[in-house]
Amino acid sequence: MAFLEFQQKLTDALRAFAAEELGADLDHIAAEIPPKTELGDLAFPVAFELAKVLKQKTGEKQNPRALAEKIAPMLESFDFVGKVSIAGPGYINVYYDRARYLSQSAGRPALADKGGEGEKICVEHTSVNPNKAAHIGHVRNSVLGDTFVRILRAAGHTVEIQNYIDNTGVQVADVVVGFIHLEKMDLDTIKALDARLKTEGTSFDYYCWDLYTKIGIDYQTNESLTEKRAETLHLIEEGDNDVADLADYVATRNVECILDTMERLSIRYDLLPRESEILHLHFWEKAFTMMKEREAIRLETEGKNAGCWVMPFESHEGSDEHETDKILVRSNGTVTYTGKDIAYQMWKLGLLGMDFKYRHFSTYGNGQDVWITTSRDVAADKPVPEFGHASKVYNVIDTRQSYPQEVVKKGVALIFPEKGEEASVHLNYEMVALSPSAAEELGFFLTDEDRSRSFVEMSGRKGLGVKADDLIDRLERDAFAEVQKRHSEITDEEKASIAHEIAVGALRYFLLKFTKNTVVIFDFKEALSFEGETGVYCQYTAVRANSIFRKLEENAVTAAAETIAADLQGVSRVLEGDEGDGIWAVAALAARLEETIAQSVASAEPATLARYTFNLSKAFNLFYHHHRIIDEEDEVKRAVLIAVADSARSALTEALATLGIKVPDRM
Repeated sequence: MAFLEFQQKLTDALRAFAAEELGADLDHIAAEIPPKTELGDLAFPVAFELAKVLKQKTGEKQNPRALAEKIAPMLESFDFVGKVSIAGPGYINVYYDRARYLSQSAGRPALADKGGEGEKICVEHTSVNPNKAAHIGHVRNSVLGDTFVRILRAAGHTVEIQNYIDNTGVQVADVVVGFIHLEKMDLDTIKALDARLKTEGTSFDYYCWDLYTKIGIDYQTNESLTEKRAETLHLIEEGDNDVADLADYVATRNVECILDTMERLSIRYDLLPRESEILHLHFWEKAFTMMKEREAIRLETEGKNAGCWVMPFESHEGSDEHETDKILVRSNGTVTYTGKDIAYQMWKLGLLGMDFKYRHFSTYGNGQDVWITTSRDVAADKPVPEFGHASKVYNVIDTRQSYPQEVVKKGVALIFPEKGEEASVHLNYEMVALSPSAAEELGFFLTDEDRSRSFVEMSGRKGLGVKADDLIDRLERDAFAEVQKRHSEITDEEKASIAHEIAVGALRYFLLKFTKNTVVIFDFKEALSFEGETGVYCQYTAVRANSIFRKLEENAVTAAAETIAADLQGVSRVLEGDEGDGIWAVAALAARLEETIAQSVASAEPATLARYTFNLSKAFNLFYHHHRIIDEEDEVKRAVLIAVADSARSALTEALATLGIKVPDRM
């Protein structure tokens, strides 16, 4: 039984006791983790809340400490509780039965497999414009989204991963203009170019990266190209023409390249919904009709938005800052991104009453299929899964899109009040920049003024960006050099494999350890450090833990569990005093993995799990330093140390896996 279950049982009992014995109804019962192990495993300030409720009910002043003394015996009646103490004016501190817990948990996995028993949730992330290679900013989006998917699954939810493809947007149109009007290429020529690039070891999305920069520069001096842009965008949106076919090839090839990049970071998807199908299958028209019927939008008849369909927000009336975000249909009849996003969100929640058509796109090495939407009927050689119909949707989009996302959320809630705003969650995040040293390592030219700044900003349109693959390559090279120094005896293939796992762990952890609303300033030296709060440090701790069990006898964990079960008094003795508190602190922290995952889900904050992983790594390393596990002569103490080390190793491995980080065989 994990600590989360203990807490739930005690909370339920407190609520029932308050109602039945004291006649008080408590909606929320707070629980806190004491700052030190010797102060208990769980603290309840419930007596203070009870005192307020009872005073309101009876009019008489209540003594919180006296109330706490009434509650304590009830809590002590649970078999997993060792003792209960009352601190100060009425805090209730609960101490779990350490020996009993260790006897029941020894050798068991840190995280129970819940098998998708929870509600279905959709997470949309990555959503890179398919006009060029992914960059480091996209990687933060993808790592956040992928990690949150893993967290949700660890909490028992069924999760569908969507990667929205804006294949009819202006960014794709820009690259198409570049191919047709600057490079003078048609579709056949582009296909030949793509084939040649493959033989040269150059990626198609890299070629498009440079072309996108080039066309951005040419727009500034060539007015006719700007006119071609609008014409090209119209042809792409219209579909069924040569320009649209060329754009489809370019976008699809870029999607394939981007998926390959994300696969390097173990990031995968279930469905690639495309903008083109939202247009061609008339999703917006259906959503538009429903919104008008429910009077969720209005047609402006005067002012600067005359002729536009707008979603009015009372909370923002009189403010011009986000006026364009509230416009769903422009006066010329074209639909805005926000309008299309509302229709898409309705589909994800199973509220639109329409569906995409699908075709199989690719299959990952583990057999997982990726599907893509289409507007045509396609004969599938395998059954198409049911997509959409989620109870809740998380959209991972940067913080600059907060207001449009609010419009989407409110729009869906206005049409379907029974679903409410809570069904649509914007998982927002801040940008990624580079430290000056990282920028120079990646080949940027910096002035003295640039070097004096705390970070270097990037701009994809100006070509001032870091391609995700270049970043991963550089991390792998640096990690390989470190592995070479430490393990020159192993093969280059083994070194490369370890270096890849270290590089991915370093990158993912660096992007996850900061809360979502923090600007991330990436630095190679900091990310790859074996010391401090890094993924490498956490991986190294897990490797160290695994090395202990390679040296122990094969059945060491099973034997330790048997020894503990046979002598609970001896175990209690080991877990007493300052030394016992230190040992128990590691076991208790390992037992809080499920609780931490629940907190990460509730706050939609992967950084909570990242910080837990680092704290557990620190606690285990201190435990490792203080105890000679293998050479311990006291049989019961040795069994306790083995059981605690195993629980920490299991929790750390599970936490890292949930962060998308593997544990190398050696470091």
